[in-house]
Amino acid sequence: MRFFVSFSRLLVGSLFIFSGFVKLNDPLGFSYKLEEYFSSGVLDLPALIPYALELAVFLVIFEILLGVALLLGYAVKFTAWCLLLMILFFSFLTFYSAYFNKVTDCGCFGDAIPLNPWESFIKDIILLAFILLLFFNQKRIIPLFHNRSQLPIVVVIAVVCGWFANRVLNHLPLLDFRPYKAGVNISESMAIPQNAPSPIFEYQWKFEKTDGTQYVIVSNGQYPNTDDKYIGVETTLVKEGYIPPIHDFSIEKNGVDYTDQFLNTEKLIVVVSYDLEKADKEALEKIDPYLKKAKEKGYQIIGLTASNTQNSVVDVPFYFCDETTLKTIVRSNPGVLKLSNGTIKQKLHYNDIEDLSL
Repeated sequence: MRFFVSFSRLLVGSLFIFSGFVKLNDPLGFSYKLEEYFSSGVLDLPALIPYALELAVFLVIFEILLGVALLLGYAVKFTAWCLLLMILFFSFLTFYSAYFNKVTDCGCFGDAIPLNPWESFIKDIILLAFILLLFFNQKRIIPLFHNRSQLPIVVVIAVVCGWFANRVLNHLPLLDFRPYKAGVNISESMAIPQNAPSPIFEYQWKFEKTDGTQYVIVSNGQYPNTDDKYIGVETTLVKEGYIPPIHDFSIEKNGVDYTDQFLNTEKLIVVVSYDLEKADKEALEKIDPYLKKAKEKGYQIIGLTASNTQNSVVDVPFYFCDETTLKTIVRSNPGVLKLSNGTIKQKLHYNDIEDLSL
């Protein structure tokens, strides 16, 4: 039993630290996921949406500290209760998301390890078993150091986590796990290989005989060989086909698609603001001189937004792009990209605009 407790302690503690760190690396991205959970279509808690970022930072730091406390053997009873309550809550949340198909990616490990809700629920159930083992064997969790030595360690880690969260929020994530990281060619990442697997669908065709009897014929797409009256068809996705890393990127304006045009531009600066109403106005004014300098050096300047383009304080032609895509591209509102023939050469937070290399 001592071995199983020690193994569970190491596994659960390490997993909580890892899970917390990958989300702490990108707290803004985790806050977007919380907003999705709080939306009317999921938990229907709109009052919490304005506090999503604060909750995101608190939860990920608390998650890391629980993992550290478990490995240290510090405040064992409090830690065990918190671990149990947290895993029970997230097990319910992932089951709810999976069963009702509410959230397609749980966000448990940020963008580092995407999990669908069922995978996440299974992970939580396995984790629950290990946490229950620890919960009922708290006396076997021996502290690594004296309690007086452990408290300063926990406090220092909490302070470091707070500093790191502030650092990535005011710049960009230290590690970029998203498909739009620097060095990626957007056009190539949108391409589908010639021999890539196609999605497989099941079609349930409903027909009616002359005597009024209805029946169903199942096929993989071909129309059944029958002369009976056609009623309708239901389509079910059996197996997903190949999905390219970037599959939701487009540049549009007034119904015209400009994606290929701009992805084949050699010198392009893109101002990204998913919502110009929420964009930092002082930041837009701050980056404006750098945009003018880039224009003097032969760069074409455009903006991408999902909001009303009349609210911009910079003289840039804005084009439409999906809001979720823009939030994924850069964790800054506004943010700046430098592209060359579709390749992302630089991605900058507005606080780092002085690093723009022209």
